[in-house]
Amino acid sequence: MLGGHMPAEATTPVIEFRDVFYRIEQIQILSGLNLQVEQGEILVLLGRSGSGKTTTLKLVNRLVTPTSGEIRVHGVPNDQGDIIRLRRRIGYVIQDGGLFPHFTVERNVGLVPSIEGWPAARIRARVQELLDLVGIPAELASRYPRQLSGGQRQRVGVARALAADPGILLMDEPFGALDPLTRDELQLEFLSLQQRLHKTVLFVTHDLREALRLGSRIAMMETGKLVTVLSPEEFLRSADPWAAAYVRAFGDGLTSLANRGKS
Repeated sequence: MLGGHMPAEATTPVIEFRDVFYRIEQIQILSGLNLQVEQGEILVLLGRSGSGKTTTLKLVNRLVTPTSGEIRVHGVPNDQGDIIRLRRRIGYVIQDGGLFPHFTVERNVGLVPSIEGWPAARIRARVQELLDLVGIPAELASRYPRQLSGGQRQRVGVARALAADPGILLMDEPFGALDPLTRDELQLEFLSLQQRLHKTVLFVTHDLREALRLGSRIAMMETGKLVTVLSPEEFLRSADPWAAAYVRAFGDGLTSLANRGKS
């Protein structure tokens, strides 16, 4: 099939948006968002700039709060309880990794476990495990982000997001700033990683090819509204005008993404 791992059985949603609105002054950013993210899937938010994708992502870990409506994480409203605890249970990956420039690779990856009070030996072991998992040689652990390539920084960003073993990953166009060959490589590596770890992933992109390759489902957004939610196969066949426009814009060859990097 196209896209990432999809759970075999229906479960309680890991993330749920219930009639969510968000505005800044008189500008409506999101309108009546109702959406569920299931256990172990990669749900891709697809849409043009300004469609509300990144705002939707930031609502999950309360980087922004809704004007009205409710966001639930593991069945619990995310405005209940400690915001710091919430964020430490959710990995967050942005373009270029979002690394602290004055921290080494090792310190960046070990940051959350350190804050959580893990023993030093356990942190070192976890850092080594994750660098190996994302394909970063051990000798780069003492380097700073400026001494890495863009692809290496992105790998380190993924490792940092996984450090405390969160069940949820939020990914905001994580491969968008990379050259095409590195982007292709990291997309396939991420799929391989997901097949081993089975995280619940909310992934933002404006690239239909990326959405088809990675997504278990694709949630199409336009002007702050959810247009449709479809599997990759359904998206390619959809008569929805927004989905069809995307398929036309990206041209032929989209179905060739099927099964790339999947067992």
